[in-house]
Amino acid sequence: MAEYNNTVMAEPPHSIAQASVDEKGRLKLPAEFLEYLEALKVTKVFITTLDRRQARIYPIAVWKVNEALFENSADPAAERLALLAKACGGDAEIDKSGRVLLPAKLREILDLEKQPVWLDVYHGRINVANKKVHEERMQRARVNLTDKLKMLEKKGFK
Repeated sequence: MAEYNNTVMAEPPHSIAQASVDEKGRLKLPAEFLEYLEALKVTKVFITTLDRRQARIYPIAVWKVNEALFENSADPAAERLALLAKACGGDAEIDKSGRVLLPAKLREILDLEKQPVWLDVYHGRINVANKKVHEERMQRARVNLTDKLKMLEKKGFK
């Protein structure tokens, strides 16, 4: 369950969903992702990348927590990540059709224009990956799968 401002809670989607970015750079959010954001009463998001591989869509309340972390950190890495996030990112509103406009620079850097993308929710944000990155993530997930499963079962995974 995701919680913001200690009041609103919502169950995030448990799957990876495919979506697409149109010719104007708008990402049409799959229904279960839109329902999740609506349940959280999210209408404004901050969209950026921190690894130059995946876009991250943050509900604005989550992004403000990150900004506070950047501002209160004495680590120079925090300032550098904040700078990168601002340079590649931007605020966006979720429109009535359930779309968000991805920043042009972000679309260019991550090759997200006019093609399918894959979305998942992790730590209160929505990750957006192009086909190449999605396939790389899936390939890495399959490495030593038996060992990973055994380790998790020892920790109580059912």
